[in-house]
Amino acid sequence: MSALEPRDAEADADMAAGVARRPGSLAPHDVGTVSTVNSVSAVDTADSVVTKGSVLDPAHRALSIGIVSVVLLIAFEATAVGTAMPVAARELNGVSAYAFAFSAYFTTSLFGMVLAGQWSDRSGPLASLTAGMSAFAAGLLLSGTAGTMWLFVLGRAVQGLGGGLVIVALYVVVSRAYAEHLRPAIMAAFAASWVVPSVVGPLASGTITEHLGWRWVFVGIPALVVFPLALALPAIRRTASGPADPQAPVAPWDRRRIGLALAISAGAGLLQYAGQELRWLSLIPAAAGVALLVPAVRGLLPRGTVRAARGLPSVILLRGIAAGSFIAAESFVPLMLVTQRGLSVTLAGLSLAVGGLTWALGSWIQARPWTEPYRERLVVLGMVLVALAIAAAPSVLITAVPVWVVAAAWAVGCLGMGAVISSTSVLLLQLSAPEEAGANSAALQISDGLSNVLLLAVGGAAFAALGGGAVGHAVTSHAATGSHPTAFAAVFLPMAGVAAAGAWVATRLQADRARA
Repeated sequence: MSALEPRDAEADADMAAGVARRPGSLAPHDVGTVSTVNSVSAVDTADSVVTKGSVLDPAHRALSIGIVSVVLLIAFEATAVGTAMPVAARELNGVSAYAFAFSAYFTTSLFGMVLAGQWSDRSGPLASLTAGMSAFAAGLLLSGTAGTMWLFVLGRAVQGLGGGLVIVALYVVVSRAYAEHLRPAIMAAFAASWVVPSVVGPLASGTITEHLGWRWVFVGIPALVVFPLALALPAIRRTASGPADPQAPVAPWDRRRIGLALAISAGAGLLQYAGQELRWLSLIPAAAGVALLVPAVRGLLPRGTVRAARGLPSVILLRGIAAGSFIAAESFVPLMLVTQRGLSVTLAGLSLAVGGLTWALGSWIQARPWTEPYRERLVVLGMVLVALAIAAAPSVLITAVPVWVVAAAWAVGCLGMGAVISSTSVLLLQLSAPEEAGANSAALQISDGLSNVLLLAVGGAAFAALGGGAVGHAVTSHAATGSHPTAFAAVFLPMAGVAAAGAWVATRLQADRARA
C-alpha cells in the first residue's frame, strides 16, 4: 500500500481524539509555511462560540461526504494497487525495478506536499486539491496503459505528486471549514476511511487482476474521481477558498524551501536509480543524489535528527525509521507470497487485510488516557512488535511454514505501527511551541516520506543484486517458482534490524519532553 497517506490519516485522527488541541495545530502534516498551520480563518472565528452541530449537519454535509470520499478513494487505490503490483511488474518485465514502482510515489509526493502548503497559503486549498486529484488520476492512467516498466514508474511518480498536493489541501480544508469542536470527528472519519479498503481493496483488486487483468485496476479508479470532486469542490469554494486572511498581503513563495524539497525529491530519485542499476557507472547518480540530499536534509530537519538527539529530533527520526522499515518490507509481501508460495494475487493481498484492523486498534490504544504516562514504553513495545513481524515474514520461504504465518505476523506488526505512528504525532505536538508547529510537522512528514524512499532503494538494490529480477516466472499462475528466496530474505531481515534500532531510538524521546 502507499504507506504515506493511510498511516498519517489514522495518526491524525488519534491526535484529534487523544490530545488537547492548541489553536492552529490541527494539520500536523501540512508542510507549507507556519502561517498555514497557525492561521485562524473567519469560519473558525464565527464557529468558535458554537458547541452544537455535527460534520453531517446541513452546513457541512456535502463537504464532509466529499472530502471523506476523496480519502476513501486514495485508501482504496493504495490497497488495490499493492495487490496488483506483482502481476504488473511481471508482465512489464520489471520485477528487478519492483521497489522503484513504490518509491517513485513517495519521492514526488515530498515535493507535492511542500508545494501544496505554500499554494494553499497564497490562494486557498481549492486549486491544490483540484490539481492534485487531476495528477493522481493522470498518473493512474499512465501506469495502467504503460508498455514498459519505466513508463509505469513514471505514472507512479505523477500519481505521487498528485497525492502530495491532495493530502495537504485536505488538512487545510479541515482547518478552515470546521470549528475546533468538529475537527476530531472529521479526522476520525478520515481514519475510518482506511479500514474498509484495507479489507475490501485486496479482494476486489485480486479478483479484477485475475479475471480482467491488472491494467483495469489502474484505469478503472480514475472514473471514481468524479463523484468526490463533484461534491467537495463547490463546498470548498463556499467555505475554504481564497487566502486565510483576505485583508493581508499575499505571502510570497518561499523559494528556498521549495528548492530544498525539490533537492530531496531529486536526490532520493537518483539514489533509487543507482540502487536499481547496480553498475559502476551508477556511482555517478549515487554521488549526485547524496550531494543533493545532505544539505536539503540539514535544512529541513531539526538539528540532531540524524544522531538521535534526545527529544524532538528522536521523535522525527523514529517516525522515519518506523515508516520506512515497515513499508519497505510490506511492499514485498505480496510478491513473495505469489512467486515463492504460489498464492493467487487475491489471497496474497488479503494476507495484509487484517493489518488495517489491528493498526486502528493500536491507534485506539495509544489514545486512551491511561496510556499517557507510559507513552514512551508503549512506543518501544510497538517497535519491538514491528521488528518481530518483519523478521517473521520471510519464514514462509521455508515450505513447511504455513502461509498464514505472514498474515498473523503482519497483524502484530500493524498493531505496533498503529501505536508508534500515532504516538510520534502526539509527541511532536507536545514538544512543539505553537509557533514551531508548522516547521516541525513538515520535518515529521519529510522524515516519513524520505525514509520510505531510501529504505526501498536499499531493499530494492539488495533484491536485484541477489537475483530478484529472475523471480516471478509464475506470477500469473498458481504454481510457486521457489527461485531466489535469498533475494527476499535480503529485504526483510535488514528492515527488521532497522526496526530494532528504532526501539532504541524510542528510549530517547522523554528527556527533552520533561524539560519542555
